[in-house]
Amino acid sequence: MYFSKLSNIINDINKVLVPKLCFGCNAQLYRGEQLLCTLCRNQIPLTEYDFIEENAVDKIFYGRIDIKKASAFLFYADQGIVKNLIHFLKYKNQPQIGQFLGDWYGQILKESNALDYVNIVIPVPLHKKRLKKRGYNQVSGFAQRIAYHLNASYVDNLLVKTANTRTQTKKTRFYRWRGMPDLYQLTNPEFLSNKNVLLIDDVITTGATIEACARAIKKAQNATISVATIAVVP
Repeated sequence: MYFSKLSNIINDINKVLVPKLCFGCNAQLYRGEQLLCTLCRNQIPLTEYDFIEENAVDKIFYGRIDIKKASAFLFYADQGIVKNLIHFLKYKNQPQIGQFLGDWYGQILKESNALDYVNIVIPVPLHKKRLKKRGYNQVSGFAQRIAYHLNASYVDNLLVKTANTRTQTKKTRFYRWRGMPDLYQLTNPEFLSNKNVLLIDDVITTGATIEACARAIKKAQNATISVATIAVVP
């Protein structure tokens, strides 16, 4: 009991000297709050999309590529909590944000039982130069925690990015027009044969990145693809 009280006192002193701040609004976090303050957690824009009913993320891929089901956890806007979270996750060396969001979304997905069929969880990869510069793939923590809650295997060495460029719609089409090698490739297509894959990304806008990755995964025989992202631009 004594040591427990002493530990709490020390933690409180540390918070005064080096206060932990909310990644959503920069307010000071209090005991029991993790990464987000209670106000931001209550105000964060959940899509409430699921993997059962048709939603706006599904419609992104209609007529483009066969995606079994797609969804996103949050709505992304030019200003606000989600933009701040993604910014800290990608550019400020805060990979724990991905893990935090992955646990939150993963628990929701687990309780819904809508993705029980998923065998493999794969993050959209970074090019090796970008990965070396950043030090981590911002999608990995989110994908790992999703895999944990779905009791699926997390695999990050099957899908590789072949060029250090952003996967935008025009650039993806440019690669196809020129007959150049695919922007994403599978290192071992046989491994994904007859598997149900959940492809994970951070923010989905046009769907070009997911489409390019899905085309690579489709080279595995009878592989099905579902998609989950941290956020979607409405």
